[in-house]
Amino acid sequence: MAIKFNNVFFKYDIDNKDYTINNFNIELEDNKIYGLIGKSGSGKTTILELIDGLILPTKGSIDFDNISNIKKEIGFIFQFPEEQFFENNVKKEISFALKNFDMSFDKLSKVLKIVGLKEEILNKKLDELSNGERRMVAIASVLVYNPKIIMFDEPTIGLDYNNKKKLIRLIKALKDRYNKTVIIVSHDIDFLYQIIDKLIAIENGKLLCYDEKYKFYNNDKIIKEHNIPIPKILLFEKLVEKDKNIKLLHSTTVNDLIKEVYRNV
Repeated sequence: MAIKFNNVFFKYDIDNKDYTINNFNIELEDNKIYGLIGKSGSGKTTILELIDGLILPTKGSIDFDNISNIKKEIGFIFQFPEEQFFENNVKKEISFALKNFDMSFDKLSKVLKIVGLKEEILNKKLDELSNGERRMVAIASVLVYNPKIIMFDEPTIGLDYNNKKKLIRLIKALKDRYNKTVIIVSHDIDFLYQIIDKLIAIENGKLLCYDEKYKFYNNDKIIKEHNIPIPKILLFEKLVEKDKNIKLLHSTTVNDLIKEVYRNV
């Protein structure tokens, strides 16, 4: 168990009767990728802020395994990278956390390789970068202090197809190669479906459903009652099964889906 929510309630306005997060209970394991979905205003970003310690529960508690310094062991990549930048120069920005945590600066080259940036970018100003480059700098500025848990808030906003592919490869590597626990808030369900292990759905601050992604989407009752979006690949698989009576093996990418279709032709 990496993170455990114990009967967590939260509200921004103590005079308001309504809770933003309402009796939230969940256990997240180490070394998994989680997708957190829900309608706008359902409390998704608030969950990330509670984990990061930016806000504290009004009631209840959050437990962490083997984490004594939340600020050092949890990294949070904001929806808009510029909101988390402290500097206007790439090198200074990525180095900011190293200064803050009194860490060695020899990590810069390594973290640039992880996110796929060349060292020449260190001399550039942040406002000279593309959306994709800014996103990767924001991620690098978190990875440089090597947190155990990494959280993303709407990471695909403003990214084109190629930059989404780069982000997918990076997030998979964070789990598979670097043993990170990753939590992603996103409305981009097709993006999430390619990389997550488990899906968490919340509604009005309450836990609606939490399961492995394939089991999650087999819960037709929850899906229909709460109008939960279904990934296009999964919709195609269901259509083939319904119209052609062919049950395809689950695919997470279009290439895998094409191979599976050919296998059944």
